[in-house]
Amino acid sequence: MPDASHALTDPLPPRRPDTGFLLAHPAHLVALGFGSGLSPVAPGTCGTVWAWGAFLLLQNWLDAGQMGWLVALSLPLGWWACSVTARHLRSADPSSIVWDEVASFWTVLWVLLPAGWAAQFAAFLVFRLFDMAKPGPMGWADRRFKGTGWRGGFGIMVDDLVAAFCTLLVLALWRRLW
Repeated sequence: MPDASHALTDPLPPRRPDTGFLLAHPAHLVALGFGSGLSPVAPGTCGTVWAWGAFLLLQNWLDAGQMGWLVALSLPLGWWACSVTARHLRSADPSSIVWDEVASFWTVLWVLLPAGWAAQFAAFLVFRLFDMAKPGPMGWADRRFKGTGWRGGFGIMVDDLVAAFCTLLVLALWRRLW
């Protein structure tokens, strides 16, 4: 007969989020990008598209300074929400958590203000490339800061912030050279 106490110490498998999970805690709502992270296909891209649309919508009511405060507040809020949600999903970096894309892409769009559609679309493409492929510094940050608890939430956020910085660097170089 198997030892019953061993079954109690086995880690539970990762949880798959659904609408009920999304609405069960405010951190889930934020971390899952208000539902955009529930997409079964390319949740990170869906989260980035949601971020772009939300940013464009918010520009109707907020000036550049207020958008800056929103971006600044989205970072610690995201750290908290990603930490809580990853723990509840029992996974270090679940693909359904997309607030890292949201806060990071908001950062890119805010720095680019004012920017037309072509610049925003270029930023979207470069950011997604860096976030998905994780070359160089993005891969280093992704590996270096993985973890659980509060470190895990920071680890989820930091590689996308590095991708945002690199996106801005590429766009600045492109603008400077052409």
